[in-house]
Amino acid sequence: MEYQILNTSTCLLVLLVFLPTALGICPSSCTCSGNDRNVDCSGRNLTVLPQGLQDNLTYLNLSFNQFVDLDHQLTRFTNLRTLDISNNWLKNVPAHLPKSLWELYATNNNIKVLQKLDTAYQWNLRVLDVSRNMVERAVLINNTLSSLKFLNLSSNKLWTVPTNIPYNIETVDLSNNFLSQILPGTLVRLQHLTNLYLHNNKFSYIPDKAFDQLLQLQVVTLYNNPWSCSDQQNIPYVLQWVQSTAARVLGAPCAHQAGLWASAAPASAAPTAGDSSPLIKGMKAADRATSAEAAGPTQVTKTHKQLKAKEVTALATQSHTVPFPSTEQPLLRHPDGLTSRDGGPQEAAATRTIHAVDPTQGNSTGSSTTPMTLSITSGMPTNYSKVPHSTSATLSPEEAATGAAPARVPSRASTRQLSLLCALALHAAA
Repeated sequence: MEYQILNTSTCLLVLLVFLPTALGICPSSCTCSGNDRNVDCSGRNLTVLPQGLQDNLTYLNLSFNQFVDLDHQLTRFTNLRTLDISNNWLKNVPAHLPKSLWELYATNNNIKVLQKLDTAYQWNLRVLDVSRNMVERAVLINNTLSSLKFLNLSSNKLWTVPTNIPYNIETVDLSNNFLSQILPGTLVRLQHLTNLYLHNNKFSYIPDKAFDQLLQLQVVTLYNNPWSCSDQQNIPYVLQWVQSTAARVLGAPCAHQAGLWASAAPASAAPTAGDSSPLIKGMKAADRATSAEAAGPTQVTKTHKQLKAKEVTALATQSHTVPFPSTEQPLLRHPDGLTSRDGGPQEAAATRTIHAVDPTQGNSTGSSTTPMTLSITSGMPTNYSKVPHSTSATLSPEEAATGAAPARVPSRASTRQLSLLCALALHAAA
């Protein structure tokens, strides 16, 4: 009888020790959900792992605590998918993390080096965030992290873009570092990269062909870098790439020096998809304005502007606007803010030809219609403000009411009639 009581007591003691773990009882210093498989122990000033964590956890949040070392303490959680160890005092990524991890957040710690063994066997890892640390060197092994899609190494102390970045990566954030160089071949394999953040670094130029293989790139940030705009040997590559890429470029290098964009652009290059960007258009228009002003004010002569008309009949008074149906394209205008020396807007130095045909004379049988040709080969006339800016001429209300027509060149027949009338009037007066 006593033997049975002793065995029963032993069994009860064993159950009391192991039952909390077997049943998944949530630790008192944490909050749990999802059958105690999602555990949040953040902000508890913990220095060691709490007791009672079950092995089949899928989510574990240990952020905002005082952990200094977690090496070999998380290996047993073989079903863990998300681990957050941000805002602690960790000096390195914990060794021997479970290989089941999908997401690892280790921001705002004291990590100085990202060792190759830290990520060597993380085949399932999709998100790696080691931002806001003191990482000076990130060592990645070739052909590892094959599932990684998001890599955040921003706000560290990196001097060189890490090599062996996983080839399936889609987003790389290297902003707020001390990056000044990209080693050859670093970005060659990144065929799936869509977002690249390089702002707030120390780049003075981008090496030749560094971005040529980023065919899927959608967004790249380049602002707040000390670009060497006067370096005519190295800076042209990134300027040409910005003009030709279909990606959205935030913070184009040397944007304040429009002359560099013209020198970097090919002389007879066809328009590309990047030319449709407002930034590129503004740069090209500003460059044309700079070249036009450097040439000095252009005087309008018979060579620059030719007006040919043999017979121009009166315009119809029923219509208030006279369209130019044969105009192929309007004159190219400058962006707002570019003005000429006399205060008026200034046109781009381009050649445009306008053929004006009176549409009301289409059915006329009394006279033939001769097109009027206006050719502007360079610059704009000094009285530009008097030249209509649209491709249609508008009659004033007084002209429409009285039937008056705009000033026109008299024909030879009209001149003879006027001379004859004057001679008869003088004869009658005598």
